[in-house]
Amino acid sequence: MSTKTRIVTGVDYVGIPSNDIETAREFYENVLGIEPSSVWQRPGEAAIGAEFETGTVTIALINCPGLGIPFSPNPAPLALHVDDVAAARAELESRGVEFVMDTIDSGVCHMANFKDPDGNAIMLHHRYAPKG
Repeated sequence: MSTKTRIVTGVDYVGIPSNDIETAREFYENVLGIEPSSVWQRPGEAAIGAEFETGTVTIALINCPGLGIPFSPNPAPLALHVDDVAAARAELESRGVEFVMDTIDSGVCHMANFKDPDGNAIMLHHRYAPKG
C-alpha cells in the first residue's frame, strides 16, 4: 500500500472509560457543560455508553462494567479547548472541580489538569501561539 493512499479521514469519537456511567454523565453534562447527544442503552438496562458533542469531536463515555471491559482510567489527558484557561478553571473550581497542579504556560499554550469522577485525566487547553 502506498503511503500516499489516505485511509483515515477523521475521528468519529474518543472513548473515555467509565466505571460509573451515571456519575460520569452527570459530570460531563452538568459540571463541564458539554452537550449530550445520545445514550447507548439496551431496553430495560443501564446505559452502556453516552455521547457528548464538543463541536470538533464527540466524547463517548464507555460503561466498562456494562460491556465486560476491564476498567482502567486514562492517564493521558483529554485536552478540552477553552478560550481562556484561567476563567474556565475558576468556573470549574466554583463547581467543585479540583485541579491537580497549577496552570502551565508551555510557551505556546496554557494548560490546567484535573480528573473526572472515574480518574480519567482531563486538561483545559488554549493554544495562544500560532501553529507553525
